[in-house]
Amino acid sequence: ITEAMRLLLAACALAVLALCTADEACEGPLLSGEEIEQPGKSCGCAGDLRSVEARSARSDAASASAAPAPAAPSASASISAHENMVLIPGGQFTMGTDQPVLPEDGEGPAMRVYVDSFYMDRYEVSNDAFAEFVAATGFETEAEKFNESFVVEYFISPAELAKITQQVAAAPWWLPVKGANWRLPEGPDSNISTRGAHPVVHVSWNDAIAYCTWRGKRLPTEAEWERAARGGHENRTLWWGEDLHPSGKHYMNVWQGQFPVKNLAKDGYTQTCPVDAFPPNDYGLHNMLGNVWEWVQDTWAVPRPIASTPNPKGPPSVSSNEDKVKRGGSYLCHKLTCYRYRLAARSQNTADRHVPPPPSTIACESACPT
Repeated sequence: ITEAMRLLLAACALAVLALCTADEACEGPLLSGEEIEQPGKSCGCAGDLRSVEARSARSDAASASAAPAPAAPSASASISAHENMVLIPGGQFTMGTDQPVLPEDGEGPAMRVYVDSFYMDRYEVSNDAFAEFVAATGFETEAEKFNESFVVEYFISPAELAKITQQVAAAPWWLPVKGANWRLPEGPDSNISTRGAHPVVHVSWNDAIAYCTWRGKRLPTEAEWERAARGGHENRTLWWGEDLHPSGKHYMNVWQGQFPVKNLAKDGYTQTCPVDAFPPNDYGLHNMLGNVWEWVQDTWAVPRPIASTPNPKGPPSVSSNEDKVKRGGSYLCHKLTCYRYRLAARSQNTADRHVPPPPSTIACESACPT
């Protein structure tokens, strides 16, 4: 199962966010009744990620033109580069927390961080958007190359379950499914025919980089991601406040019920939700918490490096498959097992890992001309 463990990517999605400084020539504008005293540390998906979709509109002529290789920015993809994107204002904010729930994840200490203005997609990267990329370039994700990815047992059909003989000892609900990938999220007998507007899943950090590059964008840094996710507010657990369900209202897609046995779906969704579901935060960004994990640029480090200069980018990269940071939590997060849907929470996965079920998203920033 060693090789399969490398592929724990099923739960990751793509979040595309475009970044440009204010002076650049950029165009365009808890569980309510089931609270538990001891928050859980792991659902076994410590390598998930969240991504958002740029959703750039292309003209018919541009779509018909020859597509570039994934490694090169697409001229057609640069059209309306900031459509469905939000300009996040630059400035200082408090990143992290002095009251960490999972200190081993490097959630603290709180530090004052400065980032320049940047553009970020309103939505996570959808299956439809990722399909455009694949159709134009012939790109093959790492889950497809390995012909295997992990899926939570709760979502696997009896026919596929009968074929599985291995499991993850530390997280037995995660099972290796042959043929699971972004097109077949739960395995060969599943599909995304009704999930075009849902975030793409089973994507690795490397896959995310390829997608963002093709769009002429890049992944956000961890600091940029948290600046955007907080929506202009300081020292909050969630972007809307402290209560998970204020006045009984749901603001994100997470697990309700006994994980991983039963999801009561009180928020309306058993698995992923459409990228435009739930109210946006005060910057106008949807699903920054819950739904799917989002990849960011930074290499994983604990403790987090002190942000001594503006626009911190994390520690330098030293290998091709080191751990990368993912943020935001996913629909599989539950306070008992994976209390990482908080704004200060963070996790990691190796760059080639397409983590289990919680769709991974790609977060990209636009490559604005300097």
